[in-house]
Amino acid sequence: MIFSSLFQKQKIESFETVLLRTTGMRYATEYEITVRGADATVSQYEIVYRDGKDVRDLRRSALCGAARIVRLMNDCGVLSWDGFYGKHPKGVRDGTMFTFDATVNGEKRIRASGSQNFPKHFREFMDGLREILEGGESNGRTSLE
Repeated sequence: MIFSSLFQKQKIESFETVLLRTTGMRYATEYEITVRGADATVSQYEIVYRDGKDVRDLRRSALCGAARIVRLMNDCGVLSWDGFYGKHPKGVRDGTMFTFDATVNGEKRIRASGSQNFPKHFREFMDGLREILEGGESNGRTSLE
């Protein structure tokens, strides 16, 4: 009984901000999730070099229910990512680096990073974001859940 109540406390109930940045040899992409009431906006930016500085160029965005994002984060165990540092594997010459920074449940901060080394269910989280973004209509928005 005590274990189950502790486990329930370790769930994400809400989020304030989520920022995921992935970089490779020739690209940098940021996924930003913002919340407004019961709605969430997932935005994908490409980081481009323009006029002597890095600029966030919005590529696509989609609107969905904030509950869908909370469910995705819980399904992927995002809370357990806090403090993850995935050291680059020996012998791997290239790869993708990531940084993850989120504020959940009012004030809990989750930070993680790695280089071609990712926390458990990272790919599923990325797939979930892409699914939301690809579900958008011509204006980049999906209908609410």
